[in-house]
Amino acid sequence: MTTSRRASHLVHDELGTPAEMAADCQETGRNLRLESHLERGLERAARAAVATPPSIRFEDYPTEIGKREIRISDAAARLANSLHLHLD
Repeated sequence: MTTSRRASHLVHDELGTPAEMAADCQETGRNLRLESHLERGLERAARAAVATPPSIRFEDYPTEIGKREIRISDAAARLANSLHLHLD
């Protein structure tokens, strides 16, 4: 059992040329006013490229970092207990 496909139903037959698709993307960017976002991103990338890299030396990082304290409210404890989760 074979199925015949006509060329008009193939997805890739509906695509334009790469130049047409690039022009569509540029026009969409202009309509959405994306140039300013792109320019800011490029400026940020340029600053990061010439900035000093972060240190990888052990001495530059704190040796002791305290753990966060987790607080469980009374309502959460009641809910957990009703579900038999038993928070201690």
